[in-house]
Amino acid sequence: MHRVVITGYGVVSPLGLNAADTWRGIIEGQSGLGPITLFDAGNGYDVKYAAELKNFDPRTVLEHKEVRRLDRFQWLGHAASKEAIQHSGLTITEENSSRIGVTVASGGGGLNTMDEQFGALHAHGPKALSPFAIPKIMSNGAAGSISIMHGARGPSFSVASACASGADALGMAMILIRAGRVDAMIAGGAEAPITGLTVGAFDRISAASHRSNGTPSPFSADRDGLVVGEGAGVLILESLEHATKRGATIYGELAGYGSSADAHHITAPTEDGSGSATAIRQALEDAKLSPDKIQYINAHGTGTKLNDDAETKAIKIVFGPQAYKTPISSTKSMTGHMMGATGALEAVLCVQVINDGIAPPTINYSHGDEICDLDYVPNESRQIKVKAAMSNSFGFGGHNAVLIIKAFEA
Repeated sequence: MHRVVITGYGVVSPLGLNAADTWRGIIEGQSGLGPITLFDAGNGYDVKYAAELKNFDPRTVLEHKEVRRLDRFQWLGHAASKEAIQHSGLTITEENSSRIGVTVASGGGGLNTMDEQFGALHAHGPKALSPFAIPKIMSNGAAGSISIMHGARGPSFSVASACASGADALGMAMILIRAGRVDAMIAGGAEAPITGLTVGAFDRISAASHRSNGTPSPFSADRDGLVVGEGAGVLILESLEHATKRGATIYGELAGYGSSADAHHITAPTEDGSGSATAIRQALEDAKLSPDKIQYINAHGTGTKLNDDAETKAIKIVFGPQAYKTPISSTKSMTGHMMGATGALEAVLCVQVINDGIAPPTINYSHGDEICDLDYVPNESRQIKVKAAMSNSFGFGGHNAVLIIKAFEA
């Protein structure tokens, strides 16, 4: 079974348009949230804040005709993929193209296009629909267009498991590399869900924060819901043999992946945390690590009452007393909830934690409660030595995905 290593990564997020700027914002505890500008959140909307990208111009990544033919979530996927490929130094040629694949996931696909096209349909009829509507809407549109742009002819697909999509995409890529089906994968997630439909729908199920200053507070006793964000995270995964042969810099090893289903409720997790605990156990077993070997956890940590309670319980189930000794961050307190992209972004952050020795904070944290009483690295980043980190991603539908990332040792 081939070991899977990380040789590059790219990010676009509400904190920066590349991985370095995003990481700087994360460790400084910056908030990427602000008033919604991507749609009119005036009449009828109680939610006024989101985590939007700042000053993003897709023309810095794509030609004008490609910008017209792709949805915003695809723009973001291309931006992160381009940075990841450049960072890794991976060259895709005619000779190796069938051994390099793409799995860049999206939970929702082209939500901006859906909003636009439904409006055109209802206002003017079917003749007003764009001929690009289908490829812009389909959730595999980022994976497909990225493989086309870079000439990657290996397996190409998108995983759709709601907010676990990005993490599951990395897990699926890892499985393909381990099995020897491919030598490398461009893997991650991209999401652009800040639309009137999405924000309004999250509010209707009482999952969205109503704070007037747009500050989510995961794990804090005063938490009141999530804030929708947008962005993309992409990693270059390779077999150790392939990376070594081409002399690539190795930033970490993707050592474990766990995946489970709650089989409980379409939007609520199991209250006792047992569903997500199963995925945590699987990931640890896959990585051949005990809980005491995990020095940092990047939590799913959405800021909703149900999720934060269930995740804390799951960590306690698996880690036991060690749960109280393990630093845990919810970086969604800064980036917002980027839905299907978040798991991939947070995997990149785990790599940076390992390499830079800094645990990000959970900002807007006041105090815990009787359930959420662990070390959530409140409000300020912390110097820490990490050889193995865990990243949790849990999605509507009861989807649970957990990744274990280790410092690389030859």
